[in-house]
Amino acid sequence: MFVNLLKSKLHRVRVTQAELNYVGSITIDEDLMDAAGLVENEQVHVVNNNNGERLITYVIKGERGTGIICLNGAAARRAQVGDIVIIISYAMMTIDEAKTHKPTVVFPDDNNRLVNT
Repeated sequence: MFVNLLKSKLHRVRVTQAELNYVGSITIDEDLMDAAGLVENEQVHVVNNNNGERLITYVIKGERGTGIICLNGAAARRAQVGDIVIIISYAMMTIDEAKTHKPTVVFPDDNNRLVNT
């Protein structure tokens, strides 16, 4: 049997762009992707703290070091620039794997930059 557990999350990142006329997805700074263990095209859930919207989409690599968090296509209707979102990924694992799994949680600063904690 497999269970679906939290793999990683980017906690409270700020939306920097919303591009309606684009094929749907979310563009994420590659530094943030690396820190959270996200890979390009991976499915993620996006939760908007400002308006309660939730959506499922996939990741596109954004330029490293820019702090970009851009909702593309129809997802751009679910957030405004400046909104705070949580980006969540999940992983399927066996019950035995789940018992020892520790998710990665990243807490960027107010400019979506990694901070040393």
